[in-house]
Amino acid sequence: MIIVGITGSIGCGKTTLSKQAKSLGFPVWDIDGWVRSVYRDKDFIRLVNREFFNLESDKAVDKRALRSLVFNDYQQLQKLEQLIHPFLQRKLRRFIHKTARCRGFVIIDAALLFELNWNRYCDYVIVADVAYEVQKKRVMARDHISAEEFEKINARQMPNAEKILKADFVIDTNKPENVLRASLALLFEELMNG
Repeated sequence: MIIVGITGSIGCGKTTLSKQAKSLGFPVWDIDGWVRSVYRDKDFIRLVNREFFNLESDKAVDKRALRSLVFNDYQQLQKLEQLIHPFLQRKLRRFIHKTARCRGFVIIDAALLFELNWNRYCDYVIVADVAYEVQKKRVMARDHISAEEFEKINARQMPNAEKILKADFVIDTNKPENVLRASLALLFEELMNG
């Protein structure tokens, strides 16, 4: 099994690259999907309700109220992330164990790959990259947010330029999806053949 991490800042095309890897037949561990599933875990729900709302309940977290607490308060966001990360770490270990006998590539799709130090599980890391103005336009259109909101979100992440320095490969995602798929297929073929 060869573990490949795919990462990149918001709007840089990480998810598109991961979808193309999945279309090539590789198992993909999607951190965003796992974050959503964590919010259905009763232990996590109880923990969040206790820490943020002073409630002893395993009923669903009020995501709107939680979002308003953490969106403009970096310390609260960090507190939430510190609660989520151990749950995600367990899921990642299970995923790696489950796919250990897999021949070929296994993909970890994680925006915070370097921030969580999960690159240590990877044999290779690919960073999705795109020009800053393209990134900004993508996020504003996709998420229906202002330029100011984009800047706030982007400022909270490790700059893509820093991720590129830590990467094994960089793929410019400002291309049609069929070209990205072909680029990934070629890269995986080269890695497989050593």
